[in-house]
Amino acid sequence: MLHTLYRGLTTIAGPAVRLYLDRRRAVGKEDSARQAERFGAASRPRPDGRLVWIHAASVGEANSVLVLIDRLLDSDAELTVLMTTGTVTSAELMGRRLPPRAIHHYVPVDLPGAVDRFLDHWRPDAVLWTESEIWPNLLAGIRARAIPAALVNARMSQRSFTRWRNAPGFAGALLSTFQVTLAQTEGDADRLRSLGAPGVASVGNLKFSAEPPPAARAPMAALNAALDGRPVWLLASSHPGEDEIAAAVHAALAPALPGLLTVIVPRHAHRGEAIAALMQERGLSVARRSDGGLPGPQDAVYVADTMGELGLFYRAAPVVCMGGSFVPHGGQNPVEPALLGCAVLYGPHMFNFGEITHMLEAAGGALLVADGPALITAARQLLTDERARARIVAGAARVTEDNRRIVDRALGALAPVLDAAGIRSAA
Repeated sequence: MLHTLYRGLTTIAGPAVRLYLDRRRAVGKEDSARQAERFGAASRPRPDGRLVWIHAASVGEANSVLVLIDRLLDSDAELTVLMTTGTVTSAELMGRRLPPRAIHHYVPVDLPGAVDRFLDHWRPDAVLWTESEIWPNLLAGIRARAIPAALVNARMSQRSFTRWRNAPGFAGALLSTFQVTLAQTEGDADRLRSLGAPGVASVGNLKFSAEPPPAARAPMAALNAALDGRPVWLLASSHPGEDEIAAAVHAALAPALPGLLTVIVPRHAHRGEAIAALMQERGLSVARRSDGGLPGPQDAVYVADTMGELGLFYRAAPVVCMGGSFVPHGGQNPVEPALLGCAVLYGPHMFNFGEITHMLEAAGGALLVADGPALITAARQLLTDERARARIVAGAARVTEDNRRIVDRALGALAPVLDAAGIRSAA
């Protein structure tokens, strides 16, 4: 009954959804050149042969399944992967990082007409959805077409579980779309089972199996030359309210660390101008990467407000603090800098990565700090004490190495879905 009501409401919601997307496009949150994709209209023909549709909500989820895409394509030379995401940032990243025989398409909005156009055009042989994306009309379309499907790297927080538990029949019907459900943790697995998800197994977090973000050789050499041995620390994927903390850290550490450079990579690149203005108000000389320049010897802060270059700055900064962790956003992925040998710090709001941070902290592979003053103390120690930094790096390496084979466990557990679709697996 709830899905019938939902479908009816979304059937008449087309004009409101178009207006909503128009407003998002006006502020750069939608791709005007590919707007039709959001309503299920494909921008290219469907390739011949078998096709797996993989959906990931945004950048972090998309990065986590790249290794899975590579393995699937390597094991079946006739396979195509259709990758959908919902954000402009993730589309730009996938445009650079998807391998041959993988296509990016924006996920259609959850309107019945858009869903039917999308599924009727692409006719996927199997569907792999990631994490916690639940769209009733899309899932109903998959069920109606009897497409083998799995929920991969699934999360179900206690908060989300409490909400879904109020409509257990609806939740169970939606989750029944998936023949296999691969949870990140045992806690996620227990909550998903309680809601009626079938074939639940906890195989771990695919983010451990993902390759670290790349860095092109020429920009890396140019950045290293510009840094010229300066002490560097990085605030990665910062959110509003955290740039002020970075400015305070720099002001506190610079007198004892001549030449200190603070690098800030905002989560959303359009914030670069505002961050630069903030630093200048604090009396700090600043350079912006979007202006095409490199940090000069006189610059205290480098705002890296471009897309897809975090790998470059992780390789340049021995000490990295994860953004989104000093505001209640939930943090950003600490595995990527850990894989590249950075000493990782973060604030108290890492709830989106709770299991990962627990493992890192238990192994001495990351450092939780309570607030800005604690970050000043920790950053000072790690920038000046090479042994302390090395201990954190070594602890993180133990955790990442122990979990690198999660993709193999995931592929093994996905075998029933892939076999049903006639797709060879590299499990």
